[in-house]
Formats: sequence, C-alpha cells, structure tokens
Amino acid sequence: MSEFTSDSDVLDDPFIPKSITLTQASKSCYSTIQKTGMAVSVNLAIKEAIAIANIAVPMILTGLMFYSRSLISMLFLGRLGELALAGGSLAIGFANITGYSILSGLAMGMEPICGQAFGAKRYTVLGVTLQRTILLLLVSSLPISILWINMRKILILCGQDETIANEAQWYLVYSLPDLLAQSFLHPLRIYLRTQSITLPLTCCAVLSILLHIPINYFLVSNLKLGIKGVALSAVWTNFNLVASLIIYILYFGVHKRTWGGFSVECFKELKSLLDLAIPSCIAVCLEWWWYEIMILLCGLLLNPTTTIASMGILNQTTALIYIFPSSLSFSVSTRVGNELGANHPQKAKLAAFVGLYCGFMLGLSAFVFDVTVKNQWASMFTGDKQIIALTSLVLPIIGLCELGNVGCLEARLS
Repeated sequence: MSEFTSDSDVLDDPFIPKSITLTQASKSCYSTIQKTGMAVSVNLAIKEAIAIANIAVPMILTGLMFYSRSLISMLFLGRLGELALAGGSLAIGFANITGYSILSGLAMGMEPICGQAFGAKRYTVLGVTLQRTILLLLVSSLPISILWINMRKILILCGQDETIANEAQWYLVYSLPDLLAQSFLHPLRIYLRTQSITLPLTCCAVLSILLHIPINYFLVSNLKLGIKGVALSAVWTNFNLVASLIIYILYFGVHKRTWGGFSVECFKELKSLLDLAIPSCIAVCLEWWWYEIMILLCGLLLNPTTTIASMGILNQTTALIYIFPSSLSFSVSTRVGNELGANHPQKAKLAAFVGLYCGFMLGLSAFVFDVTVKNQWASMFTGDKQIIALTSLVLPIIGLCELGNVGCLEARLS
C-alpha cells in the first residue's frame, strides 16, 4: 500500500464523525458554556484569541513586507513620471485580474485539505497536495502568459489610451517570469501556514525586501531600464523569497514528516483539489476584480493619466489595509481546520466566533485610518496636485468599503 493518503479520502471521510451534526455541536457547545460559567468562557475566548494571534501576527508582518515591496515599486514608478505611474498601475491592475488573483485563488484550494490533514496527523497528504497545487498553477500560467503578451491590443480594444497601454505592455512582458515564481510561492506559503509555521515566512520576506530596494536602484537608476526595471525587480524579489523558503524547509527539516519524494500521486485525483480550488478562485477573483476593474474604467474618463494614477494609489491603500483582515481570516481558517481535523468541533466554533469579533474591530479601525490620512497619503507617491486632490477626495469612501471586509472572513469560514 502506498504511504500517501489521497485527498479524496480526506474529503470523503471527514475528520468530524458524521454522527455529529451542526445542531448537536451547537447545543453541546452552548451546554458547555452554561456549565463552566461566564468566567471560564471568557478565559477560553482569550486563549483562542492568543492562539489566533500567534498565527496572524507573523502573517501580518509578512503581508506588510509584501506590501512594502509593492509600495517601493510604486514609489519608483512615481519618480519615473506620471506616464510610468499610470502605465504601471494599469499593468498591475490587468495582471491582478488576469493572473495573480487566479493563481492565488486556485492555491487556496489546498488550504482546507492541508489544514485538516495536519490536524488529523496525516502528514503525507500535505506533501502530495503541495506537488499537486504547484502543478495546477504551472499549467494555469500558460494561458495567462499568452494573455499578457497580447495585453496592448486588448487594452486598446477596451478603449484605453494607446500611450499608457504601451507602457503597461512593457511592464507585463517583463513580469512574465513572475508567474513561475508565484506558482511556487503561493503553495509554499499555504504549506507552511497550515502547519502554523508563520514566523519563518516573515523572516524570509524581510530578507527579500531588504534586497528589493538595491535591486530597484540598480535596474532603474543605474541601468536606466525605467518601467522594465521596476517589473524585473519585483520578479527578482519573488524568486529570492521562493529560494529562501525552500532553503528554510530543507535546512530545518520541515519536509521530513510530509515529503515522501516526487510522486505520481500528484497527477491523480486532481478533481478533489479542483472541487475546492475553483470555488476559492471565484471568491478571490470577486474580491480582487472590483478594484482592478475600476483601474480599467478610469482609463475611459477624461484625463486618464491622472485618474489611473490616482486609482493606483487608492488600490495601494486598500492593499495595505486588507493585509489585516486577510491575515486574520487565514489564521482563523487554519485554527478551524486544525481543530476539525483533531475532531474538536466546539473549539473550531469558538475560533470562528473570536475571529468574527476581531474582524469587525479591524474594519472599524480601517475606516478611521482612511479618514485620518486622506490629506497626506497621496503625497507619498507623487507631487502632482491633481492626483493628490483626487485621491484625498475618494479615500473616505474607500474607508466605508473597508468596513465590509469583515464579510470576507465570514465567507471564508462558511
């Protein structure tokens, strides 16, 4: 018998006994709370909040590192001029819609499998699922690459300014290798996160970001590559991160329990992964696309250079704020998955409730932040007065939208 346990076994034979229904679990949880008293319940909630924070805080730090990479790229684009900032913003929006959101969403399909398998101590399932997900993302990158190569024609057909479309095309062509890096990066992050290994992710992200600034300076300022250099520096940084994660996994032996070597199992039972990956992909795409579609719509307005540049800055703001609820949702998802895998439905339910409360507080904090910095934020990216004025006008509206981001946590938990 093969040492690998298939994903379908994990899904078809759930770790929670079928005899336990949601109603029974709810009644049992409520009964337990009544018996132990309010003090004990608060104590359990605090302990669960600490457990969630132990996963979420390193993830937030990692997210901030990734954001700083994007922020640095936007700052270099802004220094290249209004046209480069508009073209880069348009390219990033197009890349998010047609590429990065799809790869990120498909990779999310491995999270429930790995989370529950780790909780049930079926460690070899993690290794096979990692291989299977990388294979899925690599195959998905092929049609995305074809789309990116023809981006200029598509943008012009959609009514975008030809000059901005030309700049965006250069950015995307030089970003093509990033699809390969992302195909490894997303599965590796989930592979570690579902084992509650998050601090090394932060350390590796810090290392790659420390190298990102000199790489940008070398390619953009020294070699005078312009927008092409900004794109290549982002690719270079992602490959540095992938390499550092692989070195960590091998050096500290993280793979020993989960890795049985390359297996033909990764070519089998793809359906069980796709059944989770496709709905996750749709959910992630819906989250991402609304913001990126607004970038494309800005190109149809009067003075598209200003409106696209302003929308690019607003999207950077949203990306910063979104780090916190998304990190919370990932950590709560990990906690729920681990507890379900260990056959502890009451603890899983408690983790979900604590996560929802924290999510609401984060949404409120995001609104306050947007209103507070509305008059100063855009000046970090550009000195253009029109862009600054337009950005400060819209930021409070973005803050109201962030209040609803707690909904992404509810959707993920459902």
